[in-house]
Amino acid sequence: MTLDDLRVFVSVCRAGSLSAVARELGCTQSAVSQHVRRLEREVGVGLIERQARGVVPTRAGRLLERAAAEGISGLDLALRRLDEMARGGGGAVRIATGGATVRHFMADAVVDFRRTHPQVSLEFQTESSSRSCVDALGDHGLDLAWVTLGAPVRGVEQRGVVELPWVLAVRADDALAGRECVAGEELAGMRLIGLPENSSSRGHLDAAYRELGIPAVASDTSVADWDTAVLLAGLGVGHAVVPAMPGWRAGGCAGVRFLPIPVLPPLVAGWAVRRWGALSPAARAFADTVTHHLAPCGG
Repeated sequence: MTLDDLRVFVSVCRAGSLSAVARELGCTQSAVSQHVRRLEREVGVGLIERQARGVVPTRAGRLLERAAAEGISGLDLALRRLDEMARGGGGAVRIATGGATVRHFMADAVVDFRRTHPQVSLEFQTESSSRSCVDALGDHGLDLAWVTLGAPVRGVEQRGVVELPWVLAVRADDALAGRECVAGEELAGMRLIGLPENSSSRGHLDAAYRELGIPAVASDTSVADWDTAVLLAGLGVGHAVVPAMPGWRAGGCAGVRFLPIPVLPPLVAGWAVRRWGALSPAARAFADTVTHHLAPCGG
């Protein structure tokens, strides 16, 4: 059993295809199969099952894939740290984020960190969801991921940083704009701009509706991110239920009023890492800097 065997096996499990991994690695499908067969001979059980549309891991395969993925992630991170030490540089902090995360949560922290750690580079990898941000920690050896906190994830530590109350975004001259807040049951009668279908925030919001007995809320328009929802609300296209971003709360969205919806539990955003104890000093410093700047905005 070699490290290459394990790397190829993990890739096969995630891709669900021997040929796709062969194309990615620039080798033959037979070569990929040999890696998997070598592992199967060593452990004495089958690790993948061939199906009409590709391959899937067996029960034993899933067990090995999870353990191998965690070990490879930790090893890759350690090798990167050793390389940085050998080169004597300040190194880099690599962060997985959503599309608008830096602007909403990290702008001031980035400026502060660059001033105090000029020798460290910051590398941001944009992902489409919190789930993909968490996956990137293992797949790409990133240090940190900024996520909407959710259910526990095996091999990942989550740490909440800021609570985001839900608000209703309305045009400043809308009939509702003079209200102090909105009751949960009122949402059932509105046609709202919908949040991204597969986003963590949409999942949390739908779960809150179900918990409170609020009927499914109709949506005339669906958008890809919170900023677009607020932009359309400001243009009078409709109302939008969104988590209150720090900048919005400070009056940074002209032409839009944000009305609290007290009945909805706040969304919690924060850090996800493989192991806090394994973070480099620079990565921990950046995480702490972001947390410090957001502390006044916390719940």
